[in-house]
Amino acid sequence: MSGTAPWGRDAFTERLRAVPAERYHDRHPFHVRMHEGGLTREEVRRWIVNRFHYQRHIPVKDALILAKFDDPVLRRSWLRRIRDHDGDKDGDGGIERWLRLGEAAGIARERLLSGSEVLPGVRLAVDGYVNFCRLRPSLEAVAASLTELAAPGIMRTRVAAFERHYGWIGDDGLAYFRDRIGQGRRDAEEAMALVLAWARTREEQERAVAALAFKCDVLWSLLDAVETAGARP
Repeated sequence: MSGTAPWGRDAFTERLRAVPAERYHDRHPFHVRMHEGGLTREEVRRWIVNRFHYQRHIPVKDALILAKFDDPVLRRSWLRRIRDHDGDKDGDGGIERWLRLGEAAGIARERLLSGSEVLPGVRLAVDGYVNFCRLRPSLEAVAASLTELAAPGIMRTRVAAFERHYGWIGDDGLAYFRDRIGQGRRDAEEAMALVLAWARTREEQERAVAALAFKCDVLWSLLDAVETAGARP
């Protein structure tokens, strides 16, 4: 592998973008049903509860990535991602907005925060991603975050679907999705620039692509757990 020439910048970019285009969880049957209005209230609530387990670990994985950086400028930039989710004060940030989504769907925040209803498969998927960011080099940890390339599109679709099909959830509960449209685009551009700069050999490029594929598998596995839970007797 070390003797193989690296892809050019455009070819590498295309390969990275192709991963979420082909494997992002917007293609999962559960999300397809969600966006078509086919979920019951119980299914929507189950998804909110279990997805929150992932949401609350986003700043954890970003802190693990930030700790790998030697450049203070880069650390300050990546710190923004933690602030986006944790907020600068109580009552602010993406985690708070997800709690409000839960409340709008009739789920008490204490129920969400307890984590008592999180499915084993969801715990395994989230643990796998957090540990990946803890153990893998900066390049691969950052490359895994490039699922954000597809985030703006799925967030727009989700807002429209919830407004059309799930009106029982108040409009204020959709703030998280709306905010992530802009945040996801900005974060994806930042991460893409880093990956393109850091992956200089073909081996490094292939590891970056594999890391992104792994992250897609994490998100897909999370939805597998949520969907199959409804089929249990």
